This record gives sequence, C-alpha cells and structure tokens, in this order.
Amino acid sequence: MSFLVIPALDLKGKRCVQLVGGDPSKKLVELEDPIAVAEHWQKLGARRLHLVDLDAAIEGSRINRPLVEEIISRLSIPVQFGGGIRSVEEAKRFLELGAAKVILGTAALEEPRVLRTLAEEYGRERIIVALDAKDGYVVIRGWREKTQRRASEAAREFASYTSEMLFTNVNVEGRMRGVDLDAVKEVVNASPAKVIVSGGISSLDDIKNVRDLGAFGVVIGSALYTGKIDFREALKLEKP
Repeated sequence: MSFLVIPALDLKGKRCVQLVGGDPSKKLVELEDPIAVAEHWQKLGARRLHLVDLDAAIEGSRINRPLVEEIISRLSIPVQFGGGIRSVEEAKRFLELGAAKVILGTAALEEPRVLRTLAEEYGRERIIVALDAKDGYVVIRGWREKTQRRASEAAREFASYTSEMLFTNVNVEGRMRGVDLDAVKEVVNASPAKVIVSGGISSLDDIKNVRDLGAFGVVIGSALYTGKIDFREALKLEKP
C-alpha cells in the first residue's frame, strides 16, 4: 500500500501556526506568509498538503477563506482541506474551489447525512473523516467536547462513506514527544479505510513505526516547523 508524508499548514489569524494540544493560547510556531509556506512544501517534494482553518474550526470564523482559495489555486499538488466544515453546502464550496478532499469531523459525528450526500455526489475518495481522539474517545468542536464514542468504533462506522480517515491523537498533538502506537494500531485495525495519522510525530522512527502498522500516511506539523524532522529525509520513507 502507498504511504504519504504530508506537511501540515494550519491557519489562524491569516497566519501559519502550530498549536500545542490544539490550545489557541499556546502557539509553538507563527509565520506571516502562509502562501509562501505552502509553496515551500510543494517545492521540497510534498505530494499532498494538509490545510486546516483553525479560526473556522474553533470560532466559526471564515476570515482565512481568501488565503485558502489562494493556496489551493497556486498549488499543483492535491490539497486536503478542513476546519469548521459542518454542512453539505460548506463542503461543496471548497470542493468546487479545487480542494482535492474535504475533511469533516464534527459534522461526520453529528450529521452522518452530510457524509452520505457528499459521497453520493462527489465520491468517497473526496471525503476524509477526521477522528480526533482524547484518551481513545472522539472529541468534537475544535477538540473542546468529548464524546462517548471510541475512535476505533467510529472508524468502523464511517468506512462506507469515505476512503480515507484522519486520526489525530490530541493527547500528543503538538508536543513532539512521540506517537501512541497502541492508539494508532487500534484505529488502523478497526477500519478498511486508509488511515492517515497525525499527532506527536517527532522523529523518522515515529514515521517508520506508523507506516509499519499499516497506516496510509502521516501528517506532520510542529516537528517540521521546528526542524526536528528534515522533510527531505522524511520523504524517503514514502511508498509510491
């Protein structure tokens, strides 16, 4: 199976940021030109970009929309985009703008009909279900509300609506302390869908270990922006 190493670009206040544990008050990285950042990752050889609008996810604000549109239009590689997409109309808007895939988290959990509608109209391959988990249980609304559903259960349930899932372990997100491999294994083994792993990846060994568990890819943010992982070296771990 193919394996991708995907750089993350998180937008907040029209800037590129990396947060610790999803906390808006804890910015590990803040860069002023997100478009240049996106083009930088493409130039280095990224085969896909992970783009998230944190203002939309956390506060419901779309102040970053012009930036999102510009990034999608400028890049030749596929962009998977998420952040506050909670309706069919919102998802369609970004798919029509040129996003290769849209990422749905809260909407998938609370309004499965949104997934059904999009899958029927655009195909399962253009939808990614985001499974953000804390202590093994799915969290929604910008990671502020914890549900009673295990991420592995949700991974099984939503496999019929999507070909890919994004599993983010909030416990380790942005902390660069390594990956909880048991949590990854539980989700990867639970679903026939391709699983992309995010959260805590801080070394080439982390990438290898996730790959060897059968994941389809990794999304890396903080470790790339702080130089802890060399992106060129990470790309050598990809599988075509």
